[in-house]
Amino acid sequence: MVKKLEKVDAVIVGSGWVGGIAAAELTKAGYNVVILERGKNKKHEDFIGTKDELRYSKRYELMQELNKDTITSRNSMSKEAIPVRNNMNARLGNHTGGAGVHWNGMSFRWLPYDFEIYSKTVERYGKEKIPKGSTMQDWGITYDEIEPYFDQFEKTAAISGEENPVGPPRSDKYPNPPMKETPNIRLFTKATKALGYHPYRIPSANASQTYTNPDGETINGCVYCAFCEEYGCDFGAKADPIGTVLKTAHKTGKMEVRNDAFVNRVSHDGKKANGLIYTDTTTGEEFEQPADIVVLAGFVFTNTKLLLHSKIGQPYDPKTGQGIIGKNFTGHFNNLSTYIGARGFFEDKKFNNFMGAGGMGSSIGDFSGDNEDHTNLNYLHGYEVHYSQLGSRPINNNAVPYDTPGWGKEFKKNSIKYYNRNLFITAQSGFLPNKNTYMDLDPTYKDALGNPLLRVTVEYAKQDIERAKAGVARCEEIMKEMGADQMNVDVVKDDTVFDHKFFTDHFFGGAIMGASPENSAVNTYSQMWDMENLFVVGGSSFPHTGNYNPTVTIGAFAYRAAEGMINFLKEGGNIAVTPLEKNA
Repeated sequence: MVKKLEKVDAVIVGSGWVGGIAAAELTKAGYNVVILERGKNKKHEDFIGTKDELRYSKRYELMQELNKDTITSRNSMSKEAIPVRNNMNARLGNHTGGAGVHWNGMSFRWLPYDFEIYSKTVERYGKEKIPKGSTMQDWGITYDEIEPYFDQFEKTAAISGEENPVGPPRSDKYPNPPMKETPNIRLFTKATKALGYHPYRIPSANASQTYTNPDGETINGCVYCAFCEEYGCDFGAKADPIGTVLKTAHKTGKMEVRNDAFVNRVSHDGKKANGLIYTDTTTGEEFEQPADIVVLAGFVFTNTKLLLHSKIGQPYDPKTGQGIIGKNFTGHFNNLSTYIGARGFFEDKKFNNFMGAGGMGSSIGDFSGDNEDHTNLNYLHGYEVHYSQLGSRPINNNAVPYDTPGWGKEFKKNSIKYYNRNLFITAQSGFLPNKNTYMDLDPTYKDALGNPLLRVTVEYAKQDIERAKAGVARCEEIMKEMGADQMNVDVVKDDTVFDHKFFTDHFFGGAIMGASPENSAVNTYSQMWDMENLFVVGGSSFPHTGNYNPTVTIGAFAYRAAEGMINFLKEGGNIAVTPLEKNA
């Protein structure tokens, strides 16, 4: 039997960046908030002395427990989807702070082109440039409208960086200067400048100096220990939800975070959300938490799964093209959009690769978005090329030239020789939506509580493969200019298909944003068209993926959504959309 609890102003799914931002803004405005977090309670003190590759990079202690809840995936609508059960193939966030705790900290803004991609493409190239089967669309908002929220997130998260020479306009500089420059970074910068490109330092949430944000939270200066991705920062030098927005909300006394709370569905009457129904996984008890507004602030898979379970909105049907929920799934896929490029090996140069930080490096934006003229290219959107000095931890880093055997004496010799003599350049590319790449409920597999798993279908289009090829070729060009003696260059084949791996947290869609309920699930305040007191916030609202890391853009839209939530509550239930959106 479901036990009904006392009503609060807002109930939120997930305690990551999105849920934390919503909680901080709502509680500062005087509202009472409950966050339901399926993972365990975590604090910075838990990460002291935990630079343990076996525990975090091999056994994935901070990641989702895939034996309890996962996704199924397939690379064709004609195939049966299979569950993803190994964290090697799905590094999805869990516990207090979510993926915002174990992220690298790369903090790019997305481009004006991204938010108006359909209209800008047609304006520059004509409708015939849009590939058959593409479902790309504008977001219903412009870069200029979202820019103040970009600035707000960057100041909350202590972003350290320098302006992109070919990037979008900014209303203010970064709150902190860029991170340290190393010989590795200088080599990349020199080579790209020699080729006529415009390098700049990667904006980073690994703070370059001790900084206090506008809410009064202090982020310490980074010590370049190399344990960022997959790790919580024991020094408090990587901005995360625990040390910023959740801490701010806690101070108000108006937020409660309930851990081990697995949300099953949204309670609603068809027109209004009443609250969230969840299971306490430590006792097995089921509860309903009523609230005036309900916020789905989970990862893409969580938000989409909850909408489908709760029968909110019309599910997307790829055969007819009708429906919205589950539509336009996109992402940075490891064998196409990221982790591919060129690795150079140097005989006479040594680098201190053991030091670094998640957002430390240099990038070029010359081929990002629509910065390059695509008139004579067989793809739209672009790719961002960067060298990132993450810091090479000893277990996972033993790159050797292609002609080295995979084991034995020579492998060991080259592993030691090239540990500090290799650099990797990668090209992270955009991925545009197509009608056959989407999410729905799996007809066979269920989670530990008996709910159907979310099924993900991913089909690569020809233009996605061509874009990836171009990015890898650019990496090879730059690495050659850097003077590498040998190179391992990834090959993107014409028949490349999705390999069922979800290495990044860079996935989008399912409850996409737009200016009209005819082609979107939420408005530009992340508010459901079909249920005005339900906000679905995060990457799930993005109609496509850009070629940059998403966290700053997700944070910006979370701040805008929080503004809409507060306006909604202040007005006693009036819809938070603008007059333009009301008349759409």
